[in-house]
Amino acid sequence: MDYKLKNTVSKDAFRYGYLSKKIAPFLKPHVPRILLNMLLAIPLGLLDGVVAFALKPYMDCVINGQTWKFLGFTIEQNVLATAIPFGIVTFAVIQGLLRYSNNYLTDWTGNKISNSLKVELFKKLTSLDPVFYDMNSSGLVLTRFFTDPETASKNIINTIKTFVMTSFGIVGLVGVLLYNSWKLAIIGVGIMAIAITPVTLIRKRIKKVSNANMVVGGSMTTNINETFAGNKIMTAYNLQDLQNKKFEKQIKEQFNLTISLTKRVGWMSPIMYFICSIGIALVMFYGNHLIITGQMTAGSFASFVTSLLLLYKPVKDLGRTLTDIQTTFVALGRVFELFDLMPTIKNCENPIKMHDLQSSIDFEHVFFEYEKDVPVLKDFSLHVNKGETIALVGNSGGGKSTIVNLLPRFYDIKSGAIKFDGVDIKKIDIRSLRDNISFVFQDNFLFTGTIRENILMGNRNATEEDLQNVIKMAHLDEFLATVEDGVDTQVGERGTTLSGGQRQRVAIARAMIKNAPIVILDEATSALDNESEAIVQKALDNLMKNKTVFVIAHRLSTINNADRIAVINEGELVELGTHEELMQIHEGYYKHLYEMQFKNQEINI
Repeated sequence: MDYKLKNTVSKDAFRYGYLSKKIAPFLKPHVPRILLNMLLAIPLGLLDGVVAFALKPYMDCVINGQTWKFLGFTIEQNVLATAIPFGIVTFAVIQGLLRYSNNYLTDWTGNKISNSLKVELFKKLTSLDPVFYDMNSSGLVLTRFFTDPETASKNIINTIKTFVMTSFGIVGLVGVLLYNSWKLAIIGVGIMAIAITPVTLIRKRIKKVSNANMVVGGSMTTNINETFAGNKIMTAYNLQDLQNKKFEKQIKEQFNLTISLTKRVGWMSPIMYFICSIGIALVMFYGNHLIITGQMTAGSFASFVTSLLLLYKPVKDLGRTLTDIQTTFVALGRVFELFDLMPTIKNCENPIKMHDLQSSIDFEHVFFEYEKDVPVLKDFSLHVNKGETIALVGNSGGGKSTIVNLLPRFYDIKSGAIKFDGVDIKKIDIRSLRDNISFVFQDNFLFTGTIRENILMGNRNATEEDLQNVIKMAHLDEFLATVEDGVDTQVGERGTTLSGGQRQRVAIARAMIKNAPIVILDEATSALDNESEAIVQKALDNLMKNKTVFVIAHRLSTINNADRIAVINEGELVELGTHEELMQIHEGYYKHLYEMQFKNQEINI
């Protein structure tokens, strides 16, 4: 599965049947309202022809005093003179009520469809493997998952409604044209059809510019996210001008794309005006002949010309609506590409539920790579007994974090096997596998909310007593006693209102309350000062009791707590044993690493 969102180009952008089938499940719950909305759009469109139609009896009967015959009925001048003004008011009231109802239904259904599409896309987003987040920028992901659904689903009802309304508006006005003179109607409608032809010529340009705009929009969002998250680095290194120039460049690029489309679309309107003016001129020229020869009344001609002039607006709207529909389907194409993304890490048929670790964890000749043909782990084998603490040490980039990330199947290996109690993890139910593993990272992520909410994410069924126990074991109680709201203190976005040591202890409490048999500590104290490390280390000692622990070690104190030390170098296990055993190896990797990295820590202690 290729997770890279490239250029946001959709091969299905103009496969209208395919995309209509895809969007149908999201429309289905709202079909009654959608149908009612479309039904209301029909009279709204047809009412455009009422004014034009009324001109014939008004001119011929009210102004010129002729008797008007319609559908076998004869209507006198005085009746029409009274009825037409009241009819105009009634017409305005009816049209207003219909338009309000139509707009309300459009917004209601559009928002409902948009919301349900966003919910399903968010579920898709949360189901994807970590490699998806590794490969795509946050800005592109946000744009593709939340801007496109808004464009696609919210506008689809409005564009379809507008299409129906303008189509019936055209039908009504063409009906008036034919009623007054079929000869003139052929001229007028023929010219109008020629006028909208250019609309069909720009759809590829719309697709190209829309996709390019999405790329730039994603880059802009990424820039804003990075400015927010990296504001201290930006300030410390005086990067404001660099960020500003980057954003200005993106804004300029987006402007150029927009103007590029405007230049290509904008000429349609004057061309349509010009073509339509030719049609009107021909109609007037031939209409004069019909009036002079008595083949047409002045009222019929006035009604005809009014209908033709009114026809220009729905025809123009139809052209714009067709453009909007194309834009909507371009967005739909991109949206449903996202639905086609499938997680590569998934359960096999009839997976085995894991309830606890009974005996051991084994890495058997594991090969792994993030990028094709760029190996990260090479023939890695390691046997870990239940209840054992294994420290992983080695140079940066050697594969230590990769090893612990493979245990919960964040990634799948290329070859070999990882086994829990002799069972390949690919045969174990993923949810139950991850339920048995707790993580504490170097930079633990806290979600917006309270300390209580963040801790209980480890076990949402925990009792208040469980919560208070882990708070004490994580050495959070003294800190919580100093803040007004205690455990209900807000942590801010990403936990920014807490210090590094406090965030670590909240994360440790979250891992404790989960009470999983396997604990992974990924450089959990490397970023802390000595005082904070001492407190956090006490909390970690409580977390590690009676657990099987994998710890990536950058501190001597962590290594001293380990039963064995695994030395990783360039993706290979080069040494394995206790501190004393490894120090006996002449010119060994660990001995060299210890003397270079850990010995100074021992002296400082």
